[in-house]
Amino acid sequence: MNDADVDAERPNGKPILEAAGVVKRFGGIRAVNGATLDVREGSITALIGPNGAGKTTFFNVVTGFYRPDGGRAAFQGDQILGARPHAIARLGMVRTFQITKALARMPVIDNMTLAAPDQPGERLLNVIAHPRRVRRREAEVREQAIELLEVFDLARVAEDYAGTLSGGQRKLLELARALMTRPRLLLLDEPMAGINPTLGRRLLDHMQRLRADEGVSFLFIEHDMEVVMNHSDRVIVMAEGRVIADGEPHEVRTDQAVIDAYLGSGTVVEDERA
Repeated sequence: MNDADVDAERPNGKPILEAAGVVKRFGGIRAVNGATLDVREGSITALIGPNGAGKTTFFNVVTGFYRPDGGRAAFQGDQILGARPHAIARLGMVRTFQITKALARMPVIDNMTLAAPDQPGERLLNVIAHPRRVRRREAEVREQAIELLEVFDLARVAEDYAGTLSGGQRKLLELARALMTRPRLLLLDEPMAGINPTLGRRLLDHMQRLRADEGVSFLFIEHDMEVVMNHSDRVIVMAEGRVIADGEPHEVRTDQAVIDAYLGSGTVVEDERA
């Protein structure tokens, strides 16, 4: 199969994120050591690898939370490596974290509404000169927030302080808050960790709906191989800061380099879609 055939099989065949030779050092350690990968528009792509492979560090570099030591990265054609996190988020690439970062002393609903873009009420002049437009947009934002909270079974705690939520609820809140920004590409760092299976299934279903209805692309780090093999279009594998495999789930699960570096010798993960 040639490269054109492979591209045709992938969603839209066009990269929304491209990274080449990304490097991040901590002292003498290269946590990311020349990582090169791309994420296709409209895809759900899994990023896997053993602990210490550099997955989260890669996320931190391409989203602006760590300064890179080398390489390049582009989102929808715009160079982003070294840009500030808020600038990257405004372009449409948003991420969640392993350790949730909810605003603990604010109600859940306020955590959500703060994330929404295009709010005229953020400027005092608009509040004075265009109060109806401000109130209309605030009502729209609140309605959108409640709808997302309902998806993740959080509407009942909308008025509670975010700091009172369980770890799993805070992770769902962070995902819902990220979706308030209307991202084009969403990077999820272990989204299933700490979430009960029912809500986890709801999260996965919502990812599929967003991809189908709004064209949102996903790149997610995950250690649950059932989720990776049965809910992603493509799997990228990192080890020792580099990409060692890249392909469809059925290809990656039988790749000897992946078995040796991550899954364990002799391990085969079943693909329920086969």
